[in-house]
Amino acid sequence: MFLLQQKLFSIGFIISALFIHSPSYAQSPPIQLATQFRDEINIEQYYVSEKLDGVRAYWDGHKLISRQGNIFTAPAWFTRSFPKEPLDGELWIARQEFEKVSGIVRTQNNHNEQWQQVTYMIFDLPNNKEPFSRRITRMQHLVEQANSPYLQIIKQQKIKDNQTLQILLNQTVMDGGEGLMLHHQGALYQTKRNRDLMKLKKFEDAEAIIIAHIPGKGKYQGLLGAILVETKEGIRFKIGSGFSDQERKSPPAIGSVITYRFTGKTRNNIPRFASYMRVRVIY
Repeated sequence: MFLLQQKLFSIGFIISALFIHSPSYAQSPPIQLATQFRDEINIEQYYVSEKLDGVRAYWDGHKLISRQGNIFTAPAWFTRSFPKEPLDGELWIARQEFEKVSGIVRTQNNHNEQWQQVTYMIFDLPNNKEPFSRRITRMQHLVEQANSPYLQIIKQQKIKDNQTLQILLNQTVMDGGEGLMLHHQGALYQTKRNRDLMKLKKFEDAEAIIIAHIPGKGKYQGLLGAILVETKEGIRFKIGSGFSDQERKSPPAIGSVITYRFTGKTRNNIPRFASYMRVRVIY
């Protein structure tokens, strides 16, 4: 385990060094992060929006930057009408299209016509000192002023009670969405993990390292049956669901860091009903 961690650390260090010395690297942007949903809140004081499964991007007034500080090479026509003030949002195509949008925005080609499928969905204004309710109004004004097909604001709405919230969550997930975000109406933008900004999903997600491939049986004979993974806490378990037919033919490599979803944990701290989502992508 120690040697595996050492090897992965070394790979991560090399990747980081390449990004730092790359012309497409900037400082990691100061962004706000969410906490998990708490059901004791007064729901009437929160705005609710869909949690998009896109690629987080910070607009500094001139360029789009990833959470890790890498500059997205968006075509000039994509950002031409964007405002000069900083924006926080997601590069997004549609529900369940993460792999597609991820592939497009990671290309080092500022003439990539596939960006026409992408929309920058904004959900906050990092430099604005007003409460969130006022920031929503400002975002709506900026989007109208830009009049760009590539710039939109994520829909924000009020919910009357927790029962209505759960109904909305269930419908969103049934329609292919990931979950919901809740933002307190009076919250200021804070460049840290913020208790006034919460995420609500029907499942949790986490990351683990693939340490072995397990051959399939029956209908999966000759294909991947499951993967054996290890969490950063040293917990090992198998994941056998969530793979497409193509991923079973050509599974993610041993040593890859993957994201998986689960529902709760056992007494031994093993994730329940773990399901593969994707290989982690570093931007």
